[in-house]
Amino acid sequence: MSQHIAETAVIGKSSSLGFNCIIMDDVKIGNNCLIGHNVVIHAGSTIGNNVRIDDNTIIGKKPLSSPRSIFKVDPNLKPAVIGDQCQIGANVVIYVQCEIGKNCLIADLATIRENVTIGDLNIIGRNVSIENFVKIGARCKLETNCYITAYSEIEDYCFVAPSVATSNDNYMARDKERYKHFKGITMKKGSRIGVNATIMPGKTINEDGMVAAGSLITKDVTAEDIWQGTPAKLKTKVPEAQLLKNNMDKI
Repeated sequence: MSQHIAETAVIGKSSSLGFNCIIMDDVKIGNNCLIGHNVVIHAGSTIGNNVRIDDNTIIGKKPLSSPRSIFKVDPNLKPAVIGDQCQIGANVVIYVQCEIGKNCLIADLATIRENVTIGDLNIIGRNVSIENFVKIGARCKLETNCYITAYSEIEDYCFVAPSVATSNDNYMARDKERYKHFKGITMKKGSRIGVNATIMPGKTINEDGMVAAGSLITKDVTAEDIWQGTPAKLKTKVPEAQLLKNNMDKI
């Protein structure tokens, strides 16, 4: 079997590695892990117990930096951490200084940038992109092809439908004034965004607020209300039966 396993790497009991795996210095892999073919785990990364990582996935990748980049790469980024019982699909890239909680599912082709924290029991769908400096709570669901811009915060029990787009730069990469105003979106506990909606920089979707499919959010979404349209406006209240407090036993 063709592999590179650094002498300082630690691999737990009953864990298995596929063909062509590269396990770098000081990596720690817990017990009962299943590592697929062609997986690369960069130096210092920690993988919990009972973790599955599918083929061609990279854990702990260092970011690139263009001479034109606004923010430069911190040379002291910490290794990636993957919690117990996580399932990570094929061709996933998880960057350095990314911390994933327990029992998360990260589907094929997802990308999670550096300086991202993700809590427990989340579902990160196929081809989801999560940019740097993002914080995600617990029990959220981010579905296929959604894009979470840098400097965003998503609290617990949030839902993001497929192809949702978010932004953090009202200046669209021109005018140095933009350096002072970078701000992603904020989703408060239990808030939801429908398919193909667009959320503009700095906007907050308040607790149990709901964005209808295809809407453009240019103002903060009020708690327990449904906003709809382009640009979106207050449409109606979230039905009582749909409120988070009435569904805790189901999600």
